[in-house]
Order: sequence, then C-alpha cells, then structure tokens
Amino acid sequence: MTRRRLHTIKIEGYTSIGSAEVDLRDLNVLVGANGASKSNFISALALLGRIVDGELNLFVGQAGGGSALLHGGPKGDARVTLRLGFDANGYEATLVPSAGDELIFGDERISSQGDGASFESSLGRGHRETRLHYEMHQREHRKTHPHDQTHERARKSVAGEVVEILRGCRVFHFHDTSRNAPVKQLGYASDNITLHPDAGNLAAVLLRLRDSDPPSYRRIVRTIRQVAPFFREFVLTEEGGRLRLRWLQEGSDVVFPADALSDGTLRFICLTTLLSLPDLPHLVVLDEPELGLHPYAIVQLAEMLRAASRESQVLIATQSVTLMNQFQLDDLIVVERAGGSSGFDRPDSAHLQEWLADYSLGELWEKNLLGGRPQAESG
Repeated sequence: MTRRRLHTIKIEGYTSIGSAEVDLRDLNVLVGANGASKSNFISALALLGRIVDGELNLFVGQAGGGSALLHGGPKGDARVTLRLGFDANGYEATLVPSAGDELIFGDERISSQGDGASFESSLGRGHRETRLHYEMHQREHRKTHPHDQTHERARKSVAGEVVEILRGCRVFHFHDTSRNAPVKQLGYASDNITLHPDAGNLAAVLLRLRDSDPPSYRRIVRTIRQVAPFFREFVLTEEGGRLRLRWLQEGSDVVFPADALSDGTLRFICLTTLLSLPDLPHLVVLDEPELGLHPYAIVQLAEMLRAASRESQVLIATQSVTLMNQFQLDDLIVVERAGGSSGFDRPDSAHLQEWLADYSLGELWEKNLLGGRPQAESG
C-alpha cells in the first residue's frame, strides 16, 4: 500500500505566525528559542486534526476564542489560512471570525494536479465544521453526467486522503505527572482504541495490546526495562469495567501505583507506548518529549522516533541538545522570531558541512551557527 504523507504546509495569520511555508519530511525536528512559535506551529497541526474530526469550534473555544488565534487579533480582514500539499493533491481552509468569537469557513477547497483529473473545487463558505466528510460520502449518491462523475470520484478521493492523513491528529504531551494527572486516574477499560494526548487511557491501551497484540506489548515492556531496570511488569486488572495503571518491581511482589514511578519514568512509559503502537496515526506530533528524561532515555527516545518515522510522519518540538544530537541536519527546522512574526527554515547543509566534521548538531546550535537562538525584537 502506498504511504500517504503531508509534503508541505503553509500557515497564514495564525497566532504569532504571519506567513510561513514549510516542507515536511518523514522526521521533522523543530528547534528554536522560547517564544519562537514552535508550539504555535504544532498547534496549527492540532487545529487541522480537529477540523477533520469535525471539532473546529471545540478547538477554538478551548483556545480562548477565535480572537486568540488570529495573528494581530480580530481586525480588518483577519483570517487564518492553512494550505496543505499531499503529492499532487491539496487542501486549503480559510477561517474567518464570526459572532460569538467563533471561527467559520471563509472558504474550504480541495485540488488535484493528477493526470487526467486536475481540478480545484470549493466545498463552500460560511459553514461551521468541515465539509470533507460530505464530499467523501454524499456525492457518490447523486445522479450526474459520466464526465461529472469522474470528477466527483476524484474529489471524493482527495477529500478521503486529507481525512485519512489528518484524522485523529493531536499534539501528544505527557508533561503532567502530578498526583491528579489523567494517566494516574481510574479509567474505563473500553476506552482503548487510541492513546489520548495526555495518556489518560494508558492502562486501557496497554491491556488491549497485552490481550490482542502480545508482541507489541512485550516490546514495550522490554524497552521500558532498558531505561528502568527495576521495572518488571504492568498489573492490568479490570474491575467492574475500569482499571488504573499499576506495576511490579523486580524482586518484589508488591503492586505499586503509578504514583510510585518517577516523573521521568512515567513519561518514558507513555512515550514508549505511543511510539510502539502498531496503529500509529499517519501524523504524530510531540511537544518537548524529552522533558524530565535522563540522557540515556533521550537516546532511546530518538531511536523510537526514527523507527516510528518509517511508518508515520513524525514532527517534534524540542529544546534538548542531547535529543538534537541524535538526528541529521536535514531533519531540523529552525524557528526564529523577528519583527513580531515567526519564520521556519531548513539549515543550509552546504554551508555547514565543514562544521559538522568537527561538531555535533547540538554544539552548532549552542554556537549559534544554526540560528534559533533568542534575539531582540526589531522595532
């Protein structure tokens, strides 16, 4: 089966991003100073996932309203435009402010430059949620001329590709390891289909893998033991349709709660489970996954990210020199903020080849040869 991948994304008018176009590869590592807009870039990907899932205005409401997402606020003809390129196909969503501080579609378009089926088609204006699903499922029932049917099948195919790649796209961040963190709470055993962005259903997903995919489950346990040799096994006991994360330690029969794990170990367990899933999303987005991890765990994390990128497209934002050192120069996207807006650029590999003979990527970043360091705002 042909692997589907997002090749380019152009973002205009979103939070601190005035206009930016980025080519995306199998593995993408965003680096830059605090406040440079790494998080805003991956937030735009989360927005796309919510659009495809029919939850645009849920996302907008949780973000504090449409005015909080518009570059420079809701003035003039403020709008957010997201343009995606998938091989020969494309998708564009233009979001404009409406009453109640919501965002609605000023336009929604799909296009294709494929042989014999080139087109650009608007899905409409003024709607509150995407019409991609209508394009996929409703048009096939209409009676049209055979020529029009060919174009409708092409439109259906493009809409389906967009939905397939972006469905369920979320930004995974396992930062919350407090006593009240979702990952430590009692959850429903039935909530096991996909891992939540905060790993709140981690125990349920592990139970599903243990029972239905033992090789994947055993691989997760082995990987955790490499970083936490004291860890022996998960205790995944369902009681009344619910369960919580518990575990056993080597040399002991005491059943420990998730609270007995260090923050770094718990985060590594979440990351290992996500990146070992046999049914990863097409696009996996992680915000600062290295938080709280030992350098050895960061090296293991990098190996899992590279392995995952062979099946899914992976994008991470990081501040870690240790993690950056595990990747290639071509994996990096350097984020810099200037004049109140943010830019996203791939490093100039020809310019840096001589430096790479003597220095690691992290050292080049520390020497400010890659960019992405704090700088004064102009004006």
